[in-house]
Amino acid sequence: MSSSDVARAELTAAVDTLAALDFDALDPPERFAVLEWIETQQRRLTAISRAGVSRLERFEGCPPVGIALADVLRVSPREAKRRIRDGEQLAPRTTLTGEPLAPLLPETSTAWHDGQLDAEHLRVIQKFFRDLPDHVPPVDRENAERALAEHAVNVRPDQLERIAHRMALHLNPDGLFSDEDRARKRGFMWIGGQGVDGMSVGKVVADPELRAGIDAVLAHYGAPGMCNPADENPTTTPTDDVRERDVRSCAQRQHDALKALVRRHLGDPNLGQHHGLPVTIIVTASLQDIQAHSGQAVTASGVVVPIPEVIRLGAHAYHYLALFDGVDGRPLWLGRTKRIASADQRIMLHAKDRGCTRPGCDAPGYHSAVHHAAKDWKNGGNTDIDDLTLACPPDNQLVETGGWTTRKLPNGDTAWIPPPGLPMLHGGVNDFHHPERLLGDDRPPDGADDDAA
Repeated sequence: MSSSDVARAELTAAVDTLAALDFDALDPPERFAVLEWIETQQRRLTAISRAGVSRLERFEGCPPVGIALADVLRVSPREAKRRIRDGEQLAPRTTLTGEPLAPLLPETSTAWHDGQLDAEHLRVIQKFFRDLPDHVPPVDRENAERALAEHAVNVRPDQLERIAHRMALHLNPDGLFSDEDRARKRGFMWIGGQGVDGMSVGKVVADPELRAGIDAVLAHYGAPGMCNPADENPTTTPTDDVRERDVRSCAQRQHDALKALVRRHLGDPNLGQHHGLPVTIIVTASLQDIQAHSGQAVTASGVVVPIPEVIRLGAHAYHYLALFDGVDGRPLWLGRTKRIASADQRIMLHAKDRGCTRPGCDAPGYHSAVHHAAKDWKNGGNTDIDDLTLACPPDNQLVETGGWTTRKLPNGDTAWIPPPGLPMLHGGVNDFHHPERLLGDDRPPDGADDDAA
């Protein structure tokens, strides 16, 4: 047996023994002592795991390390990225010539590997340095890192957070931040997926220019009476009577203003094209749901939209609505003797696949490209709709150079087959973009797609 096999066997046996421990047989103080010991060992194991993550590298047939780590450990891509970042900051480094270097956070790394720090301690220290302006001298940074690590082994994360805040004020008493400091923190992202009510929560960290611009636009478009969806004919030139009838809050008016501004620019030729289509909304729904004015549709970004809102979207130009029979889901067959898929074919793929078809991938249709499932164009394949599928660029590359293969199943789904000899890489069919299939009883007979394409 290899040394890793021996270590795993011994650790498994030790955990089995600990799992059989009768806590009721211990004195109350001893129970705390045992839990403290378990916590320390868990932290040490976490540190060992992060050190192993820092040594991961791609091999033939392996997706990008972050995606592969998420798939193998069954953690979210965000958590996989966090673990990679932890490994980069806490593991020993080497120069290009092989000389050893200390970790980026040396004192924190020592306490971390000794099992004295929790992940929450680490997040506080990482945030401290992420928010620290560039003008703070390196010697002050080193002293701060040492001090935070020393405090962290004796206090809770919430207490460490207050210490870090006071230290940040001490190192930057005038609150000076450069354009580079602010640019590093800028961003916008959706936080999680849609709620069960269909609503989404986002977070924006705006630099001064964006804040000033948004404030100027919303001062006009977010004023009372402007862009009010409750009006029969929403307007940008409201009368006094329209303003008086407006009962929306300021936050609601600003939300409706942003929606009106986005709607105004969708399909604008000045925005160019995205994967051969205008920059607009692509919606998939069944004909039966449209006729019944009920149910839900799905956009090419994976957003679930109630059918009444889809109908309202249809009142505006520049949107694509792909409709097929919701009974058998029979797709439109489109053949093409050119390598590049037509706009119509792209719409049908958005409708049928909804996103990247590699198992485990959550890239939506907007972030995926057309892929020849059975035989690539350069190998004599045709660009026919029944041989096309969607794949994000990294997964498309797995087929091009990584030894993966894809094939169409009789029901039209795309099966992914990993290279032989790599059991940690999972193949099969991706149901992520089709949550109705996850219930186990909604897949239509004979492989038909119950969603209209």
